[in-house]
Amino acid sequence: MADAGRMLLVFGVVLTVIGGGLMLFGRFHLPGDITFKSGNVTVYIPLATSIVLSVILTVVVNLLFRQR
Repeated sequence: MADAGRMLLVFGVVLTVIGGGLMLFGRFHLPGDITFKSGNVTVYIPLATSIVLSVILTVVVNLLFRQR
């Protein structure tokens, strides 16, 4: 159980750092992200951002589990 607690703590710290970075650098838009604007309604679909974050998190998680 202690290992699960440590892993959750690490993931929490990583998410906090990522969230803080996104707040500091403003909205993070890549060329593959889609934005629809109609009147006063804006819909933002972060396709490219999701793919990039998924690849980065996959590499980080794989590195963490391979060290065990």
